[in-house]
Amino acid sequence: MIRITATAMLLLAAWTSPTEADPLQDAVAGEHRSSEARLRDEYRHPQQTLRFFDIQPNMTVVEISPGGGWYTDILAPLLKDEGALYAAHFHVDENSSDYFRQSRERFAQRIETDPVYQAVKLTSFDPAHALDFAPAGTVDRVLTFRNVHNWYMRHGDEGIERVFAAFFKALKPGGILGVVEHRLAEDQPDEWQQRSGYMKTSYVVKMAQQAGFEILASSEVNANPLDQHNHPKGVWTLPPRLMLEDTDRDKYLAIGESDRMTLKFVKP
Repeated sequence: MIRITATAMLLLAAWTSPTEADPLQDAVAGEHRSSEARLRDEYRHPQQTLRFFDIQPNMTVVEISPGGGWYTDILAPLLKDEGALYAAHFHVDENSSDYFRQSRERFAQRIETDPVYQAVKLTSFDPAHALDFAPAGTVDRVLTFRNVHNWYMRHGDEGIERVFAAFFKALKPGGILGVVEHRLAEDQPDEWQQRSGYMKTSYVVKMAQQAGFEILASSEVNANPLDQHNHPKGVWTLPPRLMLEDTDRDKYLAIGESDRMTLKFVKP
């Protein structure tokens, strides 16, 4: 006959009790996320990426240029109750393109109608016209996903300098800047950054350090060793864009989405 002591029973209860709630895992698994969005988790690794950036539910976070809200769908429910989320969307004025205008309007409509988005604070961001997207020195995390190449192609080095200076200004001392960007190999030509959609890690690190940041860590969570970064239409050759349409479609689908750097910087 096997006797179970009181201590053993307590240990058994601890081992078999439900696991603690995981707000980030719940946000990623939320039913509000579309099946199309979930398909891209394979390449964007949202849970691992946000853990690397140490996003906590009680933080004040800025998402720069959220576009259609792929990451907002995760950040909004995660931060809704205890934290705050600024969505620094496209700056719109009389000179703005229809794409910028319509993208921002769709996002604003979601804030008005989608319960998941109700606590999101919509602000504006642009490297030339709108750099004060949150009160200075109040933010725990600034996050940008695959945007650096856009700013570089439109505004060059000066635009990138302004961007990183704005991030530095918004963050609290000890605050974290998280950057995910299409990664160009260091031995490939610098000029490819002007048209390919890929950026060199050394360039991004240099510009962040120039603004006052210190690099804390890098992660290979969003790496793709199948991507050689030398496609006819740049990064847009790959999925999800597939700019060559049916030409070599299977080849590019087999590669998958781009190779990406994932960098974590701190404001001292």
